[in-house]
Amino acid sequence: MKYIPRAITPILKKRVETSKCTLLTGARQVGKSTVIKETFPAYTIASFDDVLTRLQAHEEPNLFFLNNPCPLFIDEVQKEPGILENIKLIVDNSDERGQFILSGSSKLQLMKGVSESLAGRVSISELSGLSLREIYEVPFNRHFIPTQEYIQEREKQLKSYSNIWEIIHKGSYPELYVIDRDWQEFYSSYVSTYIERDIHDLISADSITFSKFLTCLAARTGEILSYTNISSEVGVSEPTIKKWVSVLERTGIIYLLQPYSSSSLSRAIKSPKIYFRDTGLVCYLTKWLTADALKNSAVAGSLFETFIVSEIIKSYSNEGKDYSFSIFYYRGKDKTSSKENEIDIVIEENGVLFPIEIKMSGNPKASMASANTVLDKIPDKKRGTGIILCLIDKKTYLRENLIALPIEYL
Repeated sequence: MKYIPRAITPILKKRVETSKCTLLTGARQVGKSTVIKETFPAYTIASFDDVLTRLQAHEEPNLFFLNNPCPLFIDEVQKEPGILENIKLIVDNSDERGQFILSGSSKLQLMKGVSESLAGRVSISELSGLSLREIYEVPFNRHFIPTQEYIQEREKQLKSYSNIWEIIHKGSYPELYVIDRDWQEFYSSYVSTYIERDIHDLISADSITFSKFLTCLAARTGEILSYTNISSEVGVSEPTIKKWVSVLERTGIIYLLQPYSSSSLSRAIKSPKIYFRDTGLVCYLTKWLTADALKNSAVAGSLFETFIVSEIIKSYSNEGKDYSFSIFYYRGKDKTSSKENEIDIVIEENGVLFPIEIKMSGNPKASMASANTVLDKIPDKKRGTGIILCLIDKKTYLRENLIALPIEYL
C-alpha cells in the first residue's frame, strides 16, 4: 500500500527524541498508527483494539510489559487508561527518552488520563486527515498566518489545486487516496465502526437515533451551534444533544470554533460555530454523492468554508502548534447600527488580529471584508492585513491592507 508522507513527521521525531513519552491524538482512520509504524519501525507494537492484549494490560501489567518491551508503541491507549499509571512508574525510574509512543482517538478522555498520570512527562501532538499540502506533496510546513513574510515564503512552493471539489467531496482520510476504495462503502463502514466501537459506551441511544443526530449536525456545518434546534429535530433532550456534541468533539469528528470575545464587542454572539473536520463525511451523511452535484448545490458555500477552516487547523497541528487560543470567528451588531457584522475567521498572533473571509468566488470584492473595521475597537490589539481566501487565480490587492488570496496559499 502506498504511504503518503505526513507533514507532522519531523515534529513527531523531535518530540520522541526529547520526551520520555509521546502521545499522538486524532480521529479514527486519520493515519496515526501508519505514521508511527513508518517513522519508528524499531518500536514494539501493542494495540488495545485487541481484547486479549487489553485484558493482559489490565489484569497483569507487569506481564504485559515483559511481552511488549520498550521502546513501545501502544495504539488506542484510551481503551485501557489504567496502563498510564504503570507507564508513569517506568519513565520515572529512567532518564531514557522515547520509551513510549501512545496514540488514541478520544482526545478529552485521553487528556484526562494523561493529566492525572503523566503530567509533565508526555509530549502531545494531534494528527488530522490529509491536508492539501500532503495530497499535493508540498513540503511547506508553517501554520497559515497572512503576514507578508508567510505569503512570500509560501509563494516559493505554490502548486495548482485544480480538482478542489473532488477533494472536498472525497474527504481527507488517507485510505481513500492510497487504494481504490469505494467512497460510499468506506464512509458507511466508517460511521458503523465509529458508532459501534468508538462511542458505544459514551452514548445512551440506539444507532438509528444517533445516526439521525449525525446527519442533522452535518447539515449544519459552518453554522452557529443551536442545541435547541437540533434537539427539536432529532427528538431527544437538549442535555443529551450537548453530551453527544461533546462526544463528537472529543473523538475528532467536529470542531467548535469559538467566538472572539472582548469587552469592546459587547453585542457579539457568544455561541460557537460547528465545523466537521472531514467534508467527505459531511457529503456522505447529507447524501451528496458526486463532486459535481455538490459544487452546484445550495450547500456548496458552507462545505467550502468547512474545508478551508479544516485546512487552517491542519496547518497548525501539522507544525505542532496549538490552535485553540489562536483561531476564532466574529459575529455581532455595531452599537450605532442594526446591521450584523461577521468575520469568518479571526487569527490572533503576537497581539495582531488578522481578519479572514472565506468566499466561494473567483471575483472577490473589497466590500466582502467590510466588517474588518470592527476589530479596530479592541484596545491593545492591532488589526493586521485582511485576507479573502477564494477561488481567484492569483494574489490580488483589493486595498492596501486587504488581499484576495487563492486557496493555494494555505
